[in-house]
Amino acid sequence: MPKEMKILFVAGFGPIVQDDTLSQKLYLETLGLPLKKEENNYCHTQELAGVKYFALWPLSQAAESCFGSKSWPKDIPIPQVSIEFEVEDIATATEVMKDKGYKLLVSARKEPWGQTVTRFLSPEGILLGLTYTPWMRSEEKK
Repeated sequence: MPKEMKILFVAGFGPIVQDDTLSQKLYLETLGLPLKKEENNYCHTQELAGVKYFALWPLSQAAESCFGSKSWPKDIPIPQVSIEFEVEDIATATEVMKDKGYKLLVSARKEPWGQTVTRFLSPEGILLGLTYTPWMRSEEKK
């Protein structure tokens, strides 16, 4: 019988950045992630709670979620990955992103499955979501 691999959890995830200044402005300053910045501009943390959900999201479904169409607009870069950050208050997080000048693709919209989400593209072209996900919060209280 051949051996089978068993993945235990997502051990690490992060964007590959091309513009340190833009990426650090988003992740450290605007989102306030607890990242330690090394002398070589490598930023990292082990203080951010783990992944609660992992999915292979078809582009047609991401497009429908953001634009109401199964086709991604030709004038917006196609994302290669999606990251969602659960926030304490979705309205406040959405306003912060607007105030900082980020172009929101979706603004604090309640999805049919009950999650409220704000989506935008990061400087790296990541489809980034700020979310309020009630069922994930109830797990934290158990």
